[in-house]
Amino acid sequence: MSTLIRWEPAREMMSLRDAMDRLFDDAFTRPLNVSANAWSVPAVDMYQTENEVVVRAALPGIKSDEVQLNITGEVLVIKGEVKRQEESQEKTYHIREQRCGAFERSLMLPTDVVADKAKAEFENGVLVVTLPKAEEVKPKSISIKAK
Repeated sequence: MSTLIRWEPAREMMSLRDAMDRLFDDAFTRPLNVSANAWSVPAVDMYQTENEVVVRAALPGIKSDEVQLNITGEVLVIKGEVKRQEESQEKTYHIREQRCGAFERSLMLPTDVVADKAKAEFENGVLVVTLPKAEEVKPKSISIKAK
């Protein structure tokens, strides 16, 4: 025996709210593209452990002396500039996707850190910034006495 299910075309159409949610989600979570001669923001990963906050930024083709790091309050700023290589008039480019120009990325840190003890390492185009957490935000264990 078969069961009949009533077809409701409105159920299959996306609601306006779903469409707006999808629009904003796509607009704010999709990475920015590279424009003509400028960088988009560098891709980063940020995570925290019990004692530190770690930020990993992908900066391919950049030298460590072309990058600046600043911490102001709860914001870490990664910025720099990549200079375009010497141009030759004898070349005709078919594709030119190598990035050049200035870039800047500001990241809100999830917790208070000790900026004076921060470490930054740069290897193979990956910048790793390690920020120790402030003592007052580190988890404390409390011993319980039984009676």
